[in-house]
Amino acid sequence: MTASPWRPAEPLILASGSRTRRDLLASAGLPVEAVPAEIDERAVEAEAGGLPPAALALHLARAKARDVAARHPGRVVVGADQVLECNGAVLHKPADRAAAAGHLARLQGRTHALHSAVALVRGDDEDGFVETARLTMRPLDAGQIEAYLGLAGAAVTTSVGAYQLEALGIHLFARIEGDHSTILGLPLLPLLARLRAMGLLTF
Repeated sequence: MTASPWRPAEPLILASGSRTRRDLLASAGLPVEAVPAEIDERAVEAEAGGLPPAALALHLARAKARDVAARHPGRVVVGADQVLECNGAVLHKPADRAAAAGHLARLQGRTHALHSAVALVRGDDEDGFVETARLTMRPLDAGQIEAYLGLAGAAVTTSVGAYQLEALGIHLFARIEGDHSTILGLPLLPLLARLRAMGLLTF
């Protein structure tokens, strides 16, 4: 990267192994170092004691950012998490194809929310926010779900909704409301605004 608006000498740390999130930051000209958080997300969720879905997403994002920041003192760390909410229930990444089919059967013909949370940690300073996108999946019968799963392959187990909107998953939807980067799991515009407010960007 030859030109960047990033002021600090050291790259921004992304507390995630997500290639999609890393690519979003890199596309905005930010140098990024990926350092996945070492936390048990389901244990953190259980300890949170039944938070509403949006608050849960922020709680998880903060846990990730704090974990990585503790190992990299003084660095700017971004943690992110995404929670899918359908009719008040939270869906997690499906464990296998059968679970993915169950997710899609539950989501088809309904509107669900994707709560994408970001936490920023630099030393003792913390900030965080949540952006929400709403997606309406078109009605799908069992045959259509199986056809999609067959084409999408193992990728269906890598996201909470069993779909990648930037790939074949786009065929599943009738309506989408929300910023694209929010749907991908890292709301870029509000994140850049906060980095700018922290004096970390040149413009």
